[in-house]
Amino acid sequence: MTAVVVPPVFAGFSTDEMARRRTALEAVMAAEGLDAVVLYGANRSGSAVSWLTGWPVTREAHVLVTPGERDVLLVSFFNHVPEARRRAADADVRFAGDDPAASLVELLSARGADSVGLVGSLPYDQYAALSAGHRILDLNRVHTRLRLRKSAEEVEALRSAAALTDASAAALLESPVIGRSEHELVARIEAAYVSRGGMHHIHYLGITPMADPDRSVPAQWPSARPVAAGDLLTFELSAAVAPEYSGQLLRSVAIGAEPSPQVQELHDVAEAALDAVAGRLRPGVHARELVAAAGVIEDAGFTTVDDLVHGFGGGYLPPVIGSRSRAIRPTPDFTLEAGMTVVVQPNVATPDGRLGVQTGELLLVTEQGPERLHTFPRGLVRTS
Repeated sequence: MTAVVVPPVFAGFSTDEMARRRTALEAVMAAEGLDAVVLYGANRSGSAVSWLTGWPVTREAHVLVTPGERDVLLVSFFNHVPEARRRAADADVRFAGDDPAASLVELLSARGADSVGLVGSLPYDQYAALSAGHRILDLNRVHTRLRLRKSAEEVEALRSAAALTDASAAALLESPVIGRSEHELVARIEAAYVSRGGMHHIHYLGITPMADPDRSVPAQWPSARPVAAGDLLTFELSAAVAPEYSGQLLRSVAIGAEPSPQVQELHDVAEAALDAVAGRLRPGVHARELVAAAGVIEDAGFTTVDDLVHGFGGGYLPPVIGSRSRAIRPTPDFTLEAGMTVVVQPNVATPDGRLGVQTGELLLVTEQGPERLHTFPRGLVRTS
């Protein structure tokens, strides 16, 4: 495998970058006539919390934002508060208590807030407590729009994450692969980025015999099945440098044998689709044009299982686009802008769903066209 250059450990976002985000959120509050905003996350999910404060959500976290006052970060589990204070140094970090909604209501009353914007999937009982005495406005889509175009620091973070993801792919494919279980391969993947300060996002593997395939897309959980010569390995890897700032790399690997004619044909079509779609990643291009560009898939008699394109970096973002033959939702009325980052990932599969290939990666939309953030070689991989 080609050597991969791995960056130093990510140092975090600057105070200027964090201030930029706070200013953008305050502009939304002013435009919507809001007294306060509450950001919510739970179970290591909730990108708005980490975006504004730097705290990776653990069990549960709430952030109260009011103009001109210090943000309050309520953290569930008392023993998580010390680390939260280190990571979210600009916020007033407090223990949420047994009833975080009651704590929020008390804070809102103390700050005289009547109208509240909400970001995150707040549990119903907490929503009921907040809405009892306040006007509530859903800001989830507004928050998503704030994340679409990346700042220079965000792009560099994603570039670092892409390098860690590339390193995890290289580690995965180090010989020997034959005889190793999927669990062992996942251990290789994780060690490659965790040892360099990276964080988990996803690592999906799909392994099937090329002569008798039984799956068309990588699985979300590994099995104990050992890899054998003649297998096809497909993967989708994302290592992160901060919550929701990860790379994404998708490839197909022929193990200990040349790819079967059907695998080669599928992959040739997938590469053609990748080139066609990526070649249209420019400001002003509509999502419909990306779907049309991938028409080579259906023209060849194949289909897809996964999304064709999706925004990435700061969450799973628009535009989320399916192919012509597999659109689980209507193609969005969405136009690309410079500074957006998207994953192009034509997962070309047979119509019966028994075999599929992966190719693609995270790309930056620029005025000049797409810019690769990954350095891992493109194409169908071969290893033993």
